Amino acid sequence: MGPIAPPRFKPGVTPEAAAATASPEAGRADTGHVITGKALIFWDPKKPGKKLDAIDTDQITPATDCVSESLETLDEKWKAGSFRYLMPDFGERVRRGENFLIAGDRFAIGSSREMSPAGLKGVGEDAGREMVIVCGNNMGDIFRRNALNLGLHVAQCPEAVDDARDGDELRFDTRTRELSNVTRSRSYHPVPLTDREEEIRRGGGIFIVGRRDFQESLRCAPALEFPQPSEARRMSATEQIVWAHRVDKTAKVAPGETLRVYADLLPASDGTGPFSIYTFNRITGGNTIFPRRAAFASDHFVFTGKQEDDKQTSISREFAKLHGIQAPYFATAGDGIFHFYFPEQGLIVPGGFVPGADSHSRAYGAYGAVGIGVGSTTLGYGWATGAVYFTLAPQRRVVFSGKLQPWVNGKDVVLELLRRWGAAQSKGMGVEFVDAGHQLPIPFRNTIANMMAEGEAQNGIFAQDAITTAWFKERGISLPYPRVTPGEDARYEIDEGLDLSSVVPMVAKPYSPGNAYPAEEVAKERITFDKALIGSCTNGGYEDLLGAALVLRAARQAGATKIAERTEFVIFPGSGLVKKRIEAPDPRLGGESIASVFRSVGGVIRESWCGPCFGQGPDALAKGQRAITSFNRNWQNRMGVGGEGYLASPQVVAASAMVGYIASPSALGLRWRPEEFSV
Repeated sequence: MGPIAPPRFKPGVTPEAAAATASPEAGRADTGHVITGKALIFWDPKKPGKKLDAIDTDQITPATDCVSESLETLDEKWKAGSFRYLMPDFGERVRRGENFLIAGDRFAIGSSREMSPAGLKGVGEDAGREMVIVCGNNMGDIFRRNALNLGLHVAQCPEAVDDARDGDELRFDTRTRELSNVTRSRSYHPVPLTDREEEIRRGGGIFIVGRRDFQESLRCAPALEFPQPSEARRMSATEQIVWAHRVDKTAKVAPGETLRVYADLLPASDGTGPFSIYTFNRITGGNTIFPRRAAFASDHFVFTGKQEDDKQTSISREFAKLHGIQAPYFATAGDGIFHFYFPEQGLIVPGGFVPGADSHSRAYGAYGAVGIGVGSTTLGYGWATGAVYFTLAPQRRVVFSGKLQPWVNGKDVVLELLRRWGAAQSKGMGVEFVDAGHQLPIPFRNTIANMMAEGEAQNGIFAQDAITTAWFKERGISLPYPRVTPGEDARYEIDEGLDLSSVVPMVAKPYSPGNAYPAEEVAKERITFDKALIGSCTNGGYEDLLGAALVLRAARQAGATKIAERTEFVIFPGSGLVKKRIEAPDPRLGGESIASVFRSVGGVIRESWCGPCFGQGPDALAKGQRAITSFNRNWQNRMGVGGEGYLASPQVVAASAMVGYIASPSALGLRWRPEEFSV
């Protein structure tokens, strides 16, 4: 991967011409006005009188409504699908004047899909009203940034949420951000924004601010400068990497500060790419510079067989062709899932800063990089300017000690961590992981860092250590940055430990990854299922699949030769390279290949893609179906409307497929032998 570089101009375009020909913006700064309307409250059906917590972006915009067939009709389905299943009459209620959406804590967690705030804003505009989102604590960080970029008003105010009742008349002053409940004669001051965030909000959103920053970026040569030891000793690994990537070298790096940060890579999927392209074109004029650090993975809507999905994926494909974006920066259908493919290609390195338009971009923390999820407008802004706006979260540390137990891998560790964190999860902090005993290989770390999306963390990072260095050396990938390690005097809001010897194989029940229990306990319930699915960006690597194959081979030797009746067993490799590798003989399997072991018991190998994880394609769950999966997210309707997903490690999924109910490998009568089953 090359160093961060100045902009590359299109043939015949000068910096002056690029600044002059970028498309003009019709928007204007908001000098202040008052929005009025009524409360539209999401009540918790299980807890009378309580507002609904943890409404995720899958519920705001279901996956089938995330499709855009052209750049001219981006938001048609986004608007139509807003709260399609959670509140089917949402649009009608907004038209009746209920334009103040009231929800509980942790609103809009999860996916980076900017279709959600854009769709909500569009519903209001179609009704001739402005939407205001009022929620409690810990709003999803990606949604919050997306809303600011788009000019959708958001107010985090637990007191206002507690007081609100159906039909209350509300008002919001956009100049002061004061929120009032007229019916109850009460006024509130929401959680304040940072100065930079206010600048974006009052400046008219990311398109207008982006044009200004784009013109500035044309005159600046980007430079990285890592802190000296005296400075670094007071910083976490994340803070040091952010410090090095600052655009303004005088900007303060501290929790709560918003600054612009240069990006090493700015990847999109075929799902998030179109809106990113739209943003880039609006800011730059579309044909003045080559997109900076842009990358695409065709992994979300590629194998559905739907014409509208093909139209969506073609938008990114044509944009890449126009700007000469080729492999390894462009992954075609089947090349791989976002978070496996780009590290494989050497595009993710320790010390890097990688904002990706997919919430599971946090996975890059496994490789010693700061990986964060962002929305499409942030990504398009990044392609235009080379940097993104970033508000540093408070830091917390988790030290892993003790010895890994039989059958336990990264999935079990992260499920146990999410279980312990409870409803508050990480509280939106950046999480630094310390593998004190150097027991967690990169595949385990990938799973843990990846699922910081479910942990609602800004990012999760394993600072570069001997394990990281060996992984890159084995693949012949050079490392351009100095080694970053946590400072001796770094400050963490929460400093905690997890004794790995206390972790056992786990299973997360619906509808939360944190709703996890020991697999041995779950096995007693004899929970049956329709599908057993292994793969996803969380557990689709070679070592993940090898671990499952070792269980299956041992089960065969013990007399269990086929998966349970009426069970579908499907495997989704993390990348095309992994799919190819699992066809080769492996000495750990007595010369068999991983793929042949899967097929011998009735498993089917699919292409590498994300579809089944978020309810797309032929393997998505139908209403009433249940699956045991190695995926990362099992929220309601996530794997298919009306379906029910359980989460576990590939080993537990494989064992469950054989016995016909959710269980650990011990249900097959297998005894742990490290020399046989360790991966």
